Amino acid sequence: MTEDNSTSPLQDAEEFSDIPERTSESSPIKNWNQIWEGLVRLGLGEVAIRVGTGFSSLVLVLLAIWVMGNFYLKGQVSGSNGLALAAPLPTSTPSIKTAGFKALPASAFGGGIGRLAVIHTMLPTRPRFDITEYTVEDGDTIFGIAQKFDLKPETLLFGNYDVLADNAESLRPGQKLRILPADGAFYQWHAGDGLNGVAKFYGVAPEEIIEWPGNHLNKDNLGDLSSPNIEPGTGIFIPGGHRDFVTWSAPAISRKDPTVAKILGPGACGPVKDGPIGTGKFIWPTVLKYITGYGYDPSINHYGIDLAAYVGAPIYAVDSGVVVYAGWNNWGYGNMVVIDHGNGWQSLYAHLNSLKVGCGSFVNQGETIATAGATGDASFPNLHFELRSNNYDRVNPEDFLQK
Repeated sequence: MTEDNSTSPLQDAEEFSDIPERTSESSPIKNWNQIWEGLVRLGLGEVAIRVGTGFSSLVLVLLAIWVMGNFYLKGQVSGSNGLALAAPLPTSTPSIKTAGFKALPASAFGGGIGRLAVIHTMLPTRPRFDITEYTVEDGDTIFGIAQKFDLKPETLLFGNYDVLADNAESLRPGQKLRILPADGAFYQWHAGDGLNGVAKFYGVAPEEIIEWPGNHLNKDNLGDLSSPNIEPGTGIFIPGGHRDFVTWSAPAISRKDPTVAKILGPGACGPVKDGPIGTGKFIWPTVLKYITGYGYDPSINHYGIDLAAYVGAPIYAVDSGVVVYAGWNNWGYGNMVVIDHGNGWQSLYAHLNSLKVGCGSFVNQGETIATAGATGDASFPNLHFELRSNNYDRVNPEDFLQK
């Protein structure tokens, strides 16, 4: 019989029974799952995720550093030796002729806002030290001229007494005015003057006058300040100087002694009898009820108001009283009337054309006492009107007149 070498399936199974069995339980995935389940059971699942994430980020950072260091930060390409940078261009750069520029007309921009060109250079204002001159023009006023030169209005009066006599209304076109370099006063030196006395009169120290550059005074050469070496006729600027105005308006004129007004001119009256007593309330003295010239402004020695009036217009007594001055005033007021109202008040009317009353006349409130004009230093027809009180002295008439 021949030997049967074939095996049964059972024999085959037994023959390979000593080989380790290959099952899914021995795979790496199974092992990781078991580890993870163990961590979760211990409550460390979230911690493990954070640690794993941080570790992965660290690995990526290190990898990026390694790549940059080996490929991008070497400074040169291996084998190039810098020759590539010196290689000529394969072809020359073509030269292209550009088209000429043609400006568009202004209308093409739809009327946009144009920019104004400033063709001059703005320089800071330099300080002035010397006295200059200005010719008065039509339409000028004390205030307007002062503003042109950055001065106070009273400085123009303090610097031009010989021209204006402290009266703003005496300003006329063509006059030559001194323009002082700063606010202050002007003084023309006379023989026998003392610098201490002049300085005291204007309320300043002698050193301020001496040290002003425009006066050109040398302290070492002046000698005794009570009789300094200053040539008579020399014009001296008094920086910051101030003085009282010389006022040519009528003083308080009593009924018993109106002769105190003789200094004003031929309109002064003699003693007058008692007459009507005013009410203390004042009506408007003109037909037109508005100011046309200077208002009440003591800073320019103007203690009245210039009321609009045409030549020949009636002028009314603002209250009842007695006339204590009637006639010409020599100091710029022209024809003038002063009424004493017997209750501590007086009223003054100036630049009149003609008078309807005389010295000692009794007048009632609202009575026509004169006609308007432009006599004296008036540059146009108007009524210069003042009110004076024994209690308040000169007051602003606008505060008391009833329209």
